[in-house]
Order: sequence, then structure tokens, then C-alpha cells
Amino acid sequence: MTIRVLLADDQALLRSAFRVLVDSEPDMHVVAEAADGAEAVALARSAKADVVLMDIRMPGTDGLAATRMISADPELANVRVVMLTTFEVDEYVVQSLRAGASGFLGKGAEPDELLNAIRIAAAGEALLSPVATKGLIAKFLAQGGTSDDGQESRAHSERLSALTVREREVLVLVAGGHSNDEIAERLEVSPLTVKTHVNRAMAKLGARDRAQLVVIAYESGLVRPRVE
Repeated sequence: MTIRVLLADDQALLRSAFRVLVDSEPDMHVVAEAADGAEAVALARSAKADVVLMDIRMPGTDGLAATRMISADPELANVRVVMLTTFEVDEYVVQSLRAGASGFLGKGAEPDELLNAIRIAAAGEALLSPVATKGLIAKFLAQGGTSDDGQESRAHSERLSALTVREREVLVLVAGGHSNDEIAERLEVSPLTVKTHVNRAMAKLGARDRAQLVVIAYESGLVRPRVE
């Protein structure tokens, strides 16, 4: 199955570089390019993209707004967004995850990292770097990065009551940046069992993907930020 990739970046030269890299892989190809967020949303639909590499800062409709539009559109429910940012310590990273992005990647990442990110996102997993999971999310949520009126945070807390003890345990480990294999080893269960718990937690919490579980875990208070 070929992964259909949409490139959204206002720099034509960068898009060209990404296109050459993506099209060099046998399991993926670029189906369209967008120079701004509004165009990215339209092309995500018309080009039937699976994964959007979205620059977080673009003129007009930026990547953050575009990601919100994609996440809110039922017709684009299967489209995954990987946010591209110049600096991994960008405060908009947390906002992009809340908006529905499956994760983010620094523009300075190695080619293999970018290609792997596309494959991870297409598979429905979360692309969360160690820096993001262990530092950024905790840092910005600890500094008042919760929902504007607190209603979303309270809703997450209430929905946590629907989780089983084991689902909560798995959610905490997911929020810690652990893979299914790592969680399975810790809990002494099979990776398939962990995947089942993760999927059930996503369904009960209304999470789009694994990245959303991480944000919910912090916003609900299930996991407490540790800021060094």
C-alpha cells in the first residue's frame, strides 16, 4: 500500500527537497504540494492524502489553523498530520498536538527520520520525540498550557473514570513516551494486548490518535508535569 503524502510549506525549495526524498521511496509518493494552510486543507481532500507534512509557520492560514480544520472535518478523519518546525522547542508544538497533529519533527531531522515519521503517522501511531514527550508537553502544560476555560480539561478528567485500571496504567506509560513493545515488557503482557488497551482508551477518551492520548493524560492531571 502506497502512502500518499501532501507537502505543505511556503518555501518551494524545501518542498522540492522533500518531494525528491519521499518519491525515492517505493512505499510512498507525493500527491500534491501546498504553499499555505488553506491550500493544504483543500488538497488533503482532493488529493486524498494519507499524511500531510505541515509547516507550522506559513503566511495566511498557518499550519496550526490548517491542522485544526483537517481534524474537525469528518471527511478527513483518516488524514494524519506531521507538523514541521524549525526548532523543537517551539511552544506551538503542544498546540499542534491539541489541534490534532500526530506529532512533530524538526526540519533539521535526518532523511531517515522524516521517512520514518511518515510511515509511523500513516500507521496511526504518534510521532513524539523524546524531547517532546519528556520536556515540551510537560513544560508548557505546567506553565498554564491547559484549555482556555478549563472545560476541556474537566471533560477529560470525567472521561478517565470510564477507563479500567489497566487502561489507565497503559495511558500513563504512553504519556511517558513508551512504545507498545516497551509497555508490554513492563507489564509482562503481549504487545497486541497493549495495543488493545491503547485503542480502547482512545475510543473512550475521544482521542484521534496516540498523540492525543499524551495531551489528555497531562491535561486531565493523570500524569503530572515534571519541569527541570
